[in-house]
Amino acid sequence: MSLPDLFPGFASDIVTTGDVAIFARVGGDPGAPPVILLHGFPETHVMWAEVAGDLARDHFVIVPDLRGYGQSGLPKPLADHAHMSKRAMGGDVIALMDHFGLSRASLFGHDRGGRVAYRLALDHPERVARLAVLDIVPTLDTWEAMDAAFAMSCYHWMFLAQPSPVPEQLIAGAPIAYLEHTLASWTATKSLAAFSPAALAYYRAAMAQPERIAAMCDDYRAGWFVDRLHDEADRAAGKRIGCPVLALWGKAGLPAGAVEEGATPLSVWRQWATDADGAAIAAGHFIPEENPAATIAALRAFLSER
Repeated sequence: MSLPDLFPGFASDIVTTGDVAIFARVGGDPGAPPVILLHGFPETHVMWAEVAGDLARDHFVIVPDLRGYGQSGLPKPLADHAHMSKRAMGGDVIALMDHFGLSRASLFGHDRGGRVAYRLALDHPERVARLAVLDIVPTLDTWEAMDAAFAMSCYHWMFLAQPSPVPEQLIAGAPIAYLEHTLASWTATKSLAAFSPAALAYYRAAMAQPERIAAMCDDYRAGWFVDRLHDEADRAAGKRIGCPVLALWGKAGLPAGAVEEGATPLSVWRQWATDADGAAIAAGHFIPEENPAATIAALRAFLSER
């Protein structure tokens, strides 16, 4: 199936990172300050279509599909699910940076991409100039906040992490219905109105592939079996993110249930970072698609800070 080009003026590249091939769209002046945009579940790199072109006016912009997602390669499954850990995905980002000759870059990540970005900032602080995390709090904090009410809004964390092949088989029974329910239910309007028909075509194409469904499930299994433990180790060691951090969250987004009454996701990020600021955006979970103008304005202001 031929899919439309949502990144006019961008090139396509495939970079082999060791165990997978990562597909990426690349735009802007290679000599300009680099920015890497990382997507979340259940989407692909095209979630950044409304943002990437604007940033490419004065930045070198790399927009990959995470391993297992979109058009990137599928890693060989491991029993402990480390093949889909955020540390492994961060290694893919390092390989992308090396491929393009970048010693440092700003990382902006939404949802699962935000988890990759903050993990990389903890593991390789010398490679991250600035970090923006969109509509998340760290994985460990999310799991620790799982009371009954929060679990109802984030049921997918438990569902997708169940042993194979139960979630895979259930999703495969109606993959597009599951995709569209997930997308719509996490928006402020509880509809698909924020998503362009072209972007939806990409998301539907990926969700229709059983091997991609399995990779997404392994992503969430890694969240419980691997990523949570990496966070626990860093918290115990007193490790913190040293680069400037911007936390953006939707006013009707998902992290609201993970914070104490009267607090915000920024309160959580300030426990993990030495220099964190943030703000709420008028949106649900999918901030770059529900409110691209506000997203661009916030990210540009962050990039312009000295």
